Amino acid sequence: MSTKNKNDQNVPITIGFKAYIALITSILIFSGLFFNVEGMEWLGAFDFTTLCGSFGKMLNPEQNTFIGENGISAKAGFLFSLTLVPTVMLATGLLEVFTYYGAIRAAHHLFTPLLRPLLGLPGLSGLALITNLQSTDVGTKLTKELYESKLITKKNLIIMGAWQYSGAGLINNYFAVGSVVFSALSVPIITPLIIMFCLKFVGATFVRIMLSTWYKKDFIDE
Repeated sequence: MSTKNKNDQNVPITIGFKAYIALITSILIFSGLFFNVEGMEWLGAFDFTTLCGSFGKMLNPEQNTFIGENGISAKAGFLFSLTLVPTVMLATGLLEVFTYYGAIRAAHHLFTPLLRPLLGLPGLSGLALITNLQSTDVGTKLTKELYESKLITKKNLIIMGAWQYSGAGLINNYFAVGSVVFSALSVPIITPLIIMFCLKFVGATFVRIMLSTWYKKDFIDE
């Protein structure tokens, strides 16, 4: 055993410049040197305390949720992430029930004539795409399950990702965030929504073309 330890000590240890950069960066982040530097407040973006942020405050208890107001960075983000848990749990449970009763099979039969020529996707991906219109988290989870179950290929996965990423959570975000400019619209409220929905197909089609041309060799085995 002593011989083994001796041999291990003789093995040269190679430390590249990346290791030193990582060390210096960690020291700067955790040392507090960048915290509240007068005249260079932007350095605070690289300070651990600043990155941790702060929780929101109950400035208006009648309207505030447990997240509060004016929270920033990691702490505020953590509380916000908790708001996603009930939604994802409920949607996951519902999808399990719907899948048990054949929703995926029905989607495959119903949506294949539409999605196959447009995006080259099997119809069973339709449920994940529709779910994404309301919840990006649930749509992503369902897409992940389809891929892990080998019901869709890697190429399908990338095309679906492109469709979902463009205008993710379209309906919820449009009416929740876009409502502030509804009064300034000179067209019906539904018009921008339809345009954005169509552009999701444009973006996914562009990705499909790229995968079928420039990156075709990466999907030869599929």
